[in-house]
Amino acid sequence: MSTHRMQRVSELVKQEVSEIIRRDIASESVGMITVTACEVASDLKTARVYISVIGDAGKQAAALALLERHRGHIQRTLGKAIVLKYIPHLAFHIDETAERAGRIEKILSEIEHEKPASE
Repeated sequence: MSTHRMQRVSELVKQEVSEIIRRDIASESVGMITVTACEVASDLKTARVYISVIGDAGKQAAALALLERHRGHIQRTLGKAIVLKYIPHLAFHIDETAERAGRIEKILSEIEHEKPASE
């Protein structure tokens, strides 16, 4: 399957899963769950869904547990919403991109402050 088509399928799955979570699964106890990215395998049988949760590690773990409990419902609803040869098995993961970017910025600013004044 072409790369462009896979990107479109991944984006479609991301949008639909995000809507299903917002409409059917969202819980006050875990805070707001945001789907940040989705990577569908080229055979359409699996998809990695990356989520972001505002809060500490406990809230993130609770959000992952909530999504795992409702994974069957999310997949069934996804199957009704989009037409694909296979409905991918969803695997939920915490998106750590923002945290990594923050650590990199902190390191860069520390390096900037450590530069000798002669430069």
